[in-house]
Amino acid sequence: MEEKVNLLTKQNLKDLRAELEDLKVNKRKEIAAKIKEAREQGDLSENAEYDAAKEEQRDNEHRIEEIEAILKNAEVYLEEDVAKDAVGLGSTVTLLDIEYNEEVTYKIVGSTEVDSLNGKISNESPVGKALIGAKKGATINVDTPSGTIKYKIVKVEKPEGAKSTKTAKKTVEKAAEKAPAKETKSTKKTTTKKKD
Repeated sequence: MEEKVNLLTKQNLKDLRAELEDLKVNKRKEIAAKIKEAREQGDLSENAEYDAAKEEQRDNEHRIEEIEAILKNAEVYLEEDVAKDAVGLGSTVTLLDIEYNEEVTYKIVGSTEVDSLNGKISNESPVGKALIGAKKGATINVDTPSGTIKYKIVKVEKPEGAKSTKTAKKTVEKAAEKAPAKETKSTKKTTTKKKD
């Protein structure tokens, strides 16, 4: 079975690598010190500090494995390859719910960055899929279990620090040297084509 590709923005890739480094170097040392200190207190069978430190160690190792799995199948999404006014991974989009005449704002992120409480939705979600490649002013239809929702794209904001495509490719190549993350031009698959 083919493993799922994790689409990441350059910033998300950088953040995950920094977190992984911190967990492996600093957090492991910190937890080891807690375990050593708890052992020195004697009887481990009723030692709450020891149990808590071991639990923290398990959680830390689980997160390290999780990040390594994400990075193993990571592809860096080049937002710069999307048309300037089109929605891509990393874009912040303001939508008008046509039925209720209410505006909502979402940031389109990869599945590893989803945080619905803070308006970050996956490019794989129904709304995310409908938005990728769409341009400001377009109306999109999103099929949900409760029916179709119509949104008008009011505003599309690109991520901060967006560079030209050439510069972005060089940045990705340098990043790939540090840890394997594939470069993708998924926008070619998702960008709507103009009809003659």
